[in-house]
Amino acid sequence: MRPGTLRLLWIRHGEVEPRYQRVFGGRLDIGLSERGREQARALAAALEATPLAAVWVSPQRRARLTAEPLLALNGHHPVVEPDLREIDFGDWTGLGWEEVRDRFGVSPYAWLDQVAAGGMPGGEPLAALESRVARVIERVRAAHREGVVALVCHGGIIRLALARLLGVPLPLTAALEVDYGSVSIVDCRERRAILRLLNHTPWHDPLASAT
Repeated sequence: MRPGTLRLLWIRHGEVEPRYQRVFGGRLDIGLSERGREQARALAAALEATPLAAVWVSPQRRARLTAEPLLALNGHHPVVEPDLREIDFGDWTGLGWEEVRDRFGVSPYAWLDQVAAGGMPGGEPLAALESRVARVIERVRAAHREGVVALVCHGGIIRLALARLLGVPLPLTAALEVDYGSVSIVDCRERRAILRLLNHTPWHDPLASAT
């Protein structure tokens, strides 16, 4: 990396328990499936040689479980950051994709449009989401002028972060894959952010190193 670069590794938690797959989990405290635990171990192995300055983690269980192998290999204590928690989907929370379509008459594939339009009924408004994601980025940049920082969190938060850092509308991030157990890399410099890697999945492609 060039001097003065802060590299952010946006890591999505591993696959969740089977009963919560294709469900709007949001604020629910969900564990990982066995495959999700394998994904977490593969992520840690892929990043073992990466000199991390810190590991920031959502307080939710699925993120903390994903971070555990990485923390064990790197010897870090996690920075637990409440603002990295997943989007609160309000009345959609705990509902499967088909249930959302049946109850609300909205395509679940258009969930980012729903968030951008203000949020789900009873859920977190877009302004509040953008504010807390901005706070996280500001705190990380204040704590680390350069180096590599891993942020283990959730798909919705990663999309919000990418939209903010890259200056694109949130709904456009629907075109980007953010899989379970993936890492996306953004280099932050004084005047711009550069997307270096998107949706790298070392559990699926073990021959490639993330950094």
